[in-house]
Amino acid sequence: MKKLLQISLTALALIGSAAQAQDVAKGDVAIGEKKIAMCIGCHGIPGYQASFPEIHKVPMIAGQNRQFIAAALNAYAKGERKHPTMRSIAQTLTEADIADVSAYYEQQAKAPAAPDAAPAAPADVAKLLEKGACISCHGANFSKPVTGAEPKLAGQHADYLYVALKSYQTEGNPQVGRGNAIMAGQVKQFSHAELKSIAKYLSTLPSELRTVPQSKMR
Repeated sequence: MKKLLQISLTALALIGSAAQAQDVAKGDVAIGEKKIAMCIGCHGIPGYQASFPEIHKVPMIAGQNRQFIAAALNAYAKGERKHPTMRSIAQTLTEADIADVSAYYEQQAKAPAAPDAAPAAPADVAKLLEKGACISCHGANFSKPVTGAEPKLAGQHADYLYVALKSYQTEGNPQVGRGNAIMAGQVKQFSHAELKSIAKYLSTLPSELRTVPQSKMR
């Protein structure tokens, strides 16, 4: 019964993600470069660490799928992702702005393509990944998402991945939490220690994600 539920959840995620991916405009990279002033202060500094509402390294978004970036910004704007700073920024963006910024960051990193096969996970972590059916959406090497509306996870900062995963378990907090029912159903199976193990492994994988240093004074 549990396995059937997991399969059903994954199928729903794929259907929803495919529809979401089709809805995202391609955007204009050159125009997007002119709209990222509010992004550079955090996402243009390698190793930059956020201190509110939780402490973690700011995620690498250069090289991330534009469909996912757009979906995340829309979720922040709607309050489906709870993060005061990101919400205040996302709410200032039009649909065209989101499309342009997402297109810009997708092509910003010039990293080699991740290999099709990820280095083997430790046995205990492999069981957790299988239990969560993670690869069915995030794809080979956790860097080739099935539709593009899911994020690349390989090589992302471990502390950020842990905070992000944990946020799907959080309820009733006005500053922390994510409202994706599919992810919540998967993540709530795990303890915090297990989420940390998953995040640590994913952070070690060959990555297409980068933080490209950028100055506000351009």
